[in-house]
Amino acid sequence: MGYEMNGTLWYILCLGIGYLIGSISFAVLITKAKGIDIFTVGSGNPGATNVLRALGKPYGYTCFLLDAVKGILSVLIAIGLANQVGIGPSLAGIIALIGSILGHSFSLFLGFRGGKGVATTVGGLFALMPYVMIIGAIVWLVTFLVTRYVSLASILLGLSLPISTWFLQDDPRSFGLCLFLAILIVVRHRENIKRLLTGTENRSGGKKS
Repeated sequence: MGYEMNGTLWYILCLGIGYLIGSISFAVLITKAKGIDIFTVGSGNPGATNVLRALGKPYGYTCFLLDAVKGILSVLIAIGLANQVGIGPSLAGIIALIGSILGHSFSLFLGFRGGKGVATTVGGLFALMPYVMIIGAIVWLVTFLVTRYVSLASILLGLSLPISTWFLQDDPRSFGLCLFLAILIVVRHRENIKRLLTGTENRSGGKKS
C-alpha cells in the first residue's frame, strides 16, 4: 500500500509539472513584448494562430514551436522522473501531457483562460507516439492545403488521433489519451465549428468562405 500511495503521488507530481509548464502562455508573452493584448485582437484566443494574425508568420510560427516544446518538455521530464523513482514511464508521460494541455488551455497565470492546445498536443504526442502524430500532421496539412481552414485542419487532426492509435498502438491507455485529446480539441473549437457551419469562419489570410 505504501508503494502504491508513493507511486500515486509521483504521478500527481507529473501532472502538476505538466500543468505548470503548459500554463506558460507564449502567445501572451510574445504579443505583450510587441505592445499588443492578444485577448483584444483577432479571435481573442491566446494561441499561435491568433499570434500569426496579429503579428505575422515569424511570430506565429515561433509561438507554435514554443507551445509544442511545452508538450515535449513535459513528457520528457515526466519520463525521466519516472525512470528515476521506479514508476511507469509511459503512464507518467501521458499524465504529464494531459497536465500540459490543461495548463495551456486553462492557464493558472491567465485566470484559467488559454489556447486550444493543438500545438502542445502535437509536441507531446511526437514524444510519446510519433507514428500516430505523423499521421495526424499529414491529416492537418492536407486539410489545410485543400480548405485553408486552420480550425478544420486542427479538428480533423484531433479526430484522427484515436483512430490511428486504435490501429497502431496496443495500449488502452494511449487510446484513452487520444480519445480524451480528440474530445478536448473538438470542444475547444466549438465556436469555430459554429462558424464553419454558417460559412463565417476565417480562412488563412483573413478571407472568409
